[in-house]
Amino acid sequence: MPCYAALAALFLFGPAAAQQDHTLTGDIRMHKSFHSKILNNDRDILVYLPPGYESNKKKRYSVLYLNDGQNLFDGATSFIPGQEWRVDETVQSLIATGQIEPLIVVGIYNTGKDRINEYTPTEDQKFKMGGKADVYGRMLVEELKPFIDTNYQTRKDARHTGLGGSSLGGLVSLYLGLKYSDVFGRLAVMSPSVWFANKQILREIETVRKKPPLRIWVDTGTKEGTTAEEAQQTVVNARLLKETLVRKGWRLGKDLSYFEAEGAEHNERAWATRMEPVLKFLFPR
Repeated sequence: MPCYAALAALFLFGPAAAQQDHTLTGDIRMHKSFHSKILNNDRDILVYLPPGYESNKKKRYSVLYLNDGQNLFDGATSFIPGQEWRVDETVQSLIATGQIEPLIVVGIYNTGKDRINEYTPTEDQKFKMGGKADVYGRMLVEELKPFIDTNYQTRKDARHTGLGGSSLGGLVSLYLGLKYSDVFGRLAVMSPSVWFANKQILREIETVRKKPPLRIWVDTGTKEGTTAEEAQQTVVNARLLKETLVRKGWRLGKDLSYFEAEGAEHNERAWATRMEPVLKFLFPR
């Protein structure tokens, strides 16, 4: 179980305080203060568009929705100043070299103070917080996705729609992917916080009666923790997640990929190094 300092880091995955240069690459659109009536709050939305998007108004694209949007594209807004996932650079390169299909990436900002609650399906009794993932999921499915589908050239079906994130963002992506498998068909579950609420996510998977057609990437670093014991437990939890998915019918190398990044910590730099294999597995050319 993470210490309180680690939980504080999960809570604070918001905008960085220090001034940094912007590092945006490619055609990225900003939707400031996207309002949710369901959650009664606002958040910024970033939309990365693939090369050639403007030249063909009839072409439609797969969409990957990613949580913690301020950490994905821009070192000026990332939680760790100057460190970001480099999603824009990685997607741009992989599309240009024909290694993945051209796709749209939607970065969904977290709101800071609401992050833990929105990214967790149930309350953690020890920390007395969490449990609004169902409401957050309604925002994604009932408000944000219709907005994106209306304003951009998207392929709307689940087979061409992904959801992902890291840490609690990975946890909520898996939870909502299982709940809305008719909306999201591809999941990027990076360094998921399996430990939250006494590993409730494992029990959620166990309740699945019929395996939905989800293509899932799961990973973890081997140094994710403030102590060696915490890091080892994180790996153990990730393996439990993998084994639970396999037991429910997912097949390694087919519709499930599992990866342990040797020496990788729990931060943006680590996730940036894994974006290429994630994208190649979820959106192959």
